[in-house]
Amino acid sequence: MTPHTRRDFVRLACCSAATASMVGGLSKFGLVSALAQGTPGYQALVCIFLFGGNDANNMIVPIDTAGYANYQSIRANLALPQASLLPLQIGGQASFGLHPSLPEVQALFNTNKSLAILANVGTLVQPTTRQNYQTYQNLPMNLFSHSDQQNQWQTTQLKGLPNAGWAGKVADKIAPAFNNGALFPPILSVAGNSIFSTGDVTRPFTMSAGSTPGVQGFDSSAAAQARLLSLQQLLTFDTGISLVQAASTVTGQAIQDGLLLANALKNIPPIQTVFPAKNGLASQLKQVAQVIAARSALNINRQIFFCSQGGFDTHSDQLTAQAGLLTQLSQAISAFYQATQELGVANNVTTFTLSEFSRTFQPGSNAGTDHAWGGHQMVLGGAVKGNSIYGTMPTLALGGPDDTGSNGRWIPSTSVDQYAATLATWFGVANTDLPGIFPNLANFGSANLGFLG
Repeated sequence: MTPHTRRDFVRLACCSAATASMVGGLSKFGLVSALAQGTPGYQALVCIFLFGGNDANNMIVPIDTAGYANYQSIRANLALPQASLLPLQIGGQASFGLHPSLPEVQALFNTNKSLAILANVGTLVQPTTRQNYQTYQNLPMNLFSHSDQQNQWQTTQLKGLPNAGWAGKVADKIAPAFNNGALFPPILSVAGNSIFSTGDVTRPFTMSAGSTPGVQGFDSSAAAQARLLSLQQLLTFDTGISLVQAASTVTGQAIQDGLLLANALKNIPPIQTVFPAKNGLASQLKQVAQVIAARSALNINRQIFFCSQGGFDTHSDQLTAQAGLLTQLSQAISAFYQATQELGVANNVTTFTLSEFSRTFQPGSNAGTDHAWGGHQMVLGGAVKGNSIYGTMPTLALGGPDDTGSNGRWIPSTSVDQYAATLATWFGVANTDLPGIFPNLANFGSANLGFLG
C-alpha cells in the first residue's frame, strides 16, 4: 500500500466515523423536517471502480471475420465463442461484440442509446508510443502495480505520493457556485475510504450500503440520547493535541452528517425499481439512488458517489470469474439507470467505470492473465451521447505498435486526465480550473472527448 502523511491520515481515516450504523429514533434532533419541492440544476457523478484490473480484451471483442480470427488465435483458451458475443450496433454495423454476460449493457448501448464505450484509456503523462515506452520516456510511476495504478486513476497524479483525489478536487471547485448552503458533504462513498473522494478542502461521508448512517448504540430513549449528547460535547473538548483535536472535529461533523442523512432518508418514498439480490454492487447503487432521492432535503445541487466491485485480478480461472462479475455489473447498472429514470434524474446522473488496468492479451498460466495497461471503460446516463465507441481501439497484435512488449499490454491512446476532465466539465468545472485538477491534461490535444452533451 502507498504510505500517507499525517495530514492524509486525518483526512482519510477520521471520516470513517461515519461508516457505522445506528438505529432509528433520532427525530428529536430535527435536522431535516421535510423534503423540499425540488433542487434545480442537480447533477451527480457515480464512479464504479472495478478493483483488480478488469480484462477489457474479453469485455469488448472484434466480431468481424478477420478480427475475430486474430483474437481467437492469440487468446487461445480464453477466447469467447464468436456466437456468444453480443453485437454492438453502430449505424447499422457491428464490428465489436460484448461479453455474453452483458445483455443489459448491450440494451443500454443499442436500444436506449444511453451508454458509450471509451476505448483504450489509461494513465499517461503524455501521448506515448512503443518507442517512448521502451526507452522509458516520461512514463507513469510503477506501471502494472495494483496500489499505485489505483491511486493514479483516482488522483491523476502519476508521479510521487498522491495528496488528493480528482473527485475531491472537482468538489472543491464547484462548491462555491453550486453547493453554497448545502447541508451535506458533496461526496459520499458506499465502498470505504478512498483517495478519489478526498479533496484539498472536501471531506467525504462514508457509509455501508443498506445501513442507516450514523453511530451505533443510541436508541430513542432519554438515557441513550443523553449519552449521545455527552459524546458530542466530549468531541468539542480542547485537548491541546492537534491530531486528537482534528480527529474529534471530523468525528463530530461525521455524527452530525449521519443524523442529517438518516432523517432525510426517512422522508423519501421507497424506490420502486427492483435491484438484483445477492449483488454487492447493486446494493451500493441502490443506496446511491436513495441518497439522490433525498437531494432536496440535503439542499445539494452537485454530488459525487464512489462505488466499487472487486475480484477482477484474474490470474487464474478467468473465464468463470469474469463471467460472474460482469453479470453482476450489467444487472446492477441497468437497475440503477432505471432508478434514475424513476426519480426523474436520468439526464442529470452520469455513471462511469474505472479500473487500474486491463489484462494481457496473451493468456498466462492457469487460464488467467497478467497485469497490463490500457483498457476500455463504460459511461452511462441520459446526458451521454451513447451508441458510440470513443477513442481508438488498439491494434491487437503481439509486439505490434500498441504493445509495450510482446504479450499484449496495450499502450493507452486516451489518458485518464482527458476522461476525467470530460466528466468534470459536464459537472460544471470551468475550463480554467481543469489544469489545477488534472496535471497532465495540457500534454494532450483535447480536454473534452465529446461523449457528454
